[in-house]
Amino acid sequence: MNDRQPIYHIPALLEESIGGLNIRPDGTYVDVTFGGGGHSRAIISCLGDKGRLYGFDQDMDAYANRINDDRFTFVHGNFAYMANFLRYYGVKEVDGIIADLGVSFHHFDDAERGFSFRADAPLDMRMNRNAGLKASDLLADSSEEQIADMLYNYGELKQARRMAAAIVKARSAGGVATVGRLIEVVKPFIMPAQEKKELAQVFQALRIVVNDELGALRSMLNQSLDVLCRGGRLAVITYHSLEDRIVKNFIKSGNVEGKIEKDFFGRVNAPLKAVNNKVIQPGDEEVARNPRSRSAKLRIAEKL
Repeated sequence: MNDRQPIYHIPALLEESIGGLNIRPDGTYVDVTFGGGGHSRAIISCLGDKGRLYGFDQDMDAYANRINDDRFTFVHGNFAYMANFLRYYGVKEVDGIIADLGVSFHHFDDAERGFSFRADAPLDMRMNRNAGLKASDLLADSSEEQIADMLYNYGELKQARRMAAAIVKARSAGGVATVGRLIEVVKPFIMPAQEKKELAQVFQALRIVVNDELGALRSMLNQSLDVLCRGGRLAVITYHSLEDRIVKNFIKSGNVEGKIEKDFFGRVNAPLKAVNNKVIQPGDEEVARNPRSRSAKLRIAEKL
């Protein structure tokens, strides 16, 4: 009998991201995507008695992975409200923030959550199961145009409009309430050779909208400017171009739109400077050990 417990999550670019935070033993740090606690445990190992770490996760499943250490505080909340939660705990500024975006192994492996197209289940996809609309509700309540825009903008699917029309048509024949039903409806518009890739894009698009992932990312980045102390570090690991573009723009300009502001003398007014001018990606050894990390990109910035 194999009684091994499934791995909740393998952190990507662990050494690179922790090194990039330039951790001070007496500093205060925030892991806004606690998950399995991999990055948080690495941070704790670098802290002294006066150091502090706050780990955020809106999914209460992550609470089971909390660190039994007086220097650690688990925060059950969406990192979109990071500054408010830190204020509640009496924290005015921090020395570093780390975010490992995307979905954990746990979410893909827990079939009933509906994140994966590999197993039939209710079409849920909520990170926080106590809030918001399920993916099935989203497909039931949105217009054909809205669904097409979701699939095109967040999944980059060329057949987005045809898929949306099929989803709306399916609502009159029992709806699209399960993973299996969604696959059945969109599959005619997917090339067999691209099936896994395009199904992943469909599920990514819905997941991003259900959890307002890009909105939460923009909010957290904007708040980081108020929360980070001078010289504080921001380390963000992204997994697709939509996230990476936002982070790249923010580090370059201090705003998520990437609008460069200059002073009277033409000098760029930017509150951050990139620590790594070239994006950091995993090497072959890490990809072999953790295939999910293949698309990971790490960007690190320091507040000026």
